[in-house]
Amino acid sequence: MTQFKIGNKYTCHSIGDYDITWTYTVTARTAKTITVTDGKETKKLRIIEKLSAWDNRETVYPLGKYSMCPVLRA
Repeated sequence: MTQFKIGNKYTCHSIGDYDITWTYTVTARTAKTITVTDGKETKKLRIIEKLSAWDNRETVYPLGKYSMCPVLRA
C-alpha cells in the first residue's frame, strides 16, 4: 500500500470544479493518522482504512466527510 510520506506535498481537486485545488504538506504521521498543513492551518486527519484498502493507497478527507467532499490520496 502506498503511504503518505513526511515532507511530501499532496493535491486534491474539487469534484464540482476541477480548477479548485487544495495542496497539503504532510508534517507528521502515525500508523492511523497524518498531520498536514496548507501553510495557514494545520490539521490532524485519520486515515480511512476501508477506502485505503480498496484503492491500495492511504486516503483521508482533508475538509471532512460530506457529499462530494475532496479526497486526499497518497
